[in-house]
Amino acid sequence: MSTHCQLTGRQPGFGNHVSHSHRRTKRRFDPNIQRKRYWLPSEGRHIRLTLSTKAIKTVDTIGIEAAVARIRARGGKV
Repeated sequence: MSTHCQLTGRQPGFGNHVSHSHRRTKRRFDPNIQRKRYWLPSEGRHIRLTLSTKAIKTVDTIGIEAAVARIRARGGKV
């Protein structure tokens, strides 16, 4: 599964593990990505979106129609 959010565009961040002896090794901070299925009334079908948990809360606030409009405005495919 791709680790990027379709609505917010959130992607993994990169940094270092720092041990007790202060040695650094590369690591990756993954966003909390979930696949969620929504009913899209205007098109009469279900859609499955890959969203971060913050984006799921955003969809709950603004509604699925506005969220799909934002995704399409960013150039995303729904």
